Amino acid sequence: MGEHGQYGPLVRLWFLCLVLLCPGWAAAQDCRLALLLALDTSSSVDDEEYAMQRDGLGRALLDPQVQAAILERGGAVSLAAFEWSGRRQVSVILDWTTLDGPADIQAASARLRQADRRFRSYPTAMGFALDFGAQMLARGPQCDRQVIDVSADGVTNDGHPPFQSYLNKAFDRITVNGLAVLGEDPLIADHFEFEVLHGPGAFLIKSDGFTGFEEAMTRKLVREIRQRVVGHKDTPAKDMIPSGADGLEIEQLGNG
Repeated sequence: MGEHGQYGPLVRLWFLCLVLLCPGWAAAQDCRLALLLALDTSSSVDDEEYAMQRDGLGRALLDPQVQAAILERGGAVSLAAFEWSGRRQVSVILDWTTLDGPADIQAASARLRQADRRFRSYPTAMGFALDFGAQMLARGPQCDRQVIDVSADGVTNDGHPPFQSYLNKAFDRITVNGLAVLGEDPLIADHFEFEVLHGPGAFLIKSDGFTGFEEAMTRKLVREIRQRVVGHKDTPAKDMIPSGADGLEIEQLGNG
């Protein structure tokens, strides 16, 4: 028996007690993805569109393919969400939640669909929203991957542009994927492609208006949850067909 062998049973007992008494700590040590959803509530989004976005996200989480992706072996998924518009208009609608089973997913979906809109008359400050997202990820669980999933129907028109946020070292290990809602702003897809997408395996999905939001979000969640990325952003993931800038993928949904 080695010098410390006599303490082996005690160490194992201590670890077992820690796991039983602090399951959240144990989950944090085995988290494959911290996924932060950022929803646009700027003045270009009316109340009907806001409801389609909010409820579409809630229903997308309940899709069987999304649930299967979340519950795959290999580590937990931790989820959070916030709404954003102007420079100081952000509202957390779901704080960090570990999705360990169907009940957790259903509870997160219900929480999102119960959210009340706080902002209606503010511009689109996506750079500030991304900065807030980086702060949320910094105080969230330490996972293998950190992803901000940002949706919008208009380009940044307030504050600094998104690419300036990426000068912050906090974004060195953060991937930013996009969901561009077509119809309001003809430049929205280009804005996402050239200024918003960031990090390893980043990709964009386009939705034909807010009526296609649920479908777009469903497919987007499946991909970003299951995605395994090795290397940097000019090395696309295995299942990705590169197009657009720097090997970032652009996928069209709907009729746009």
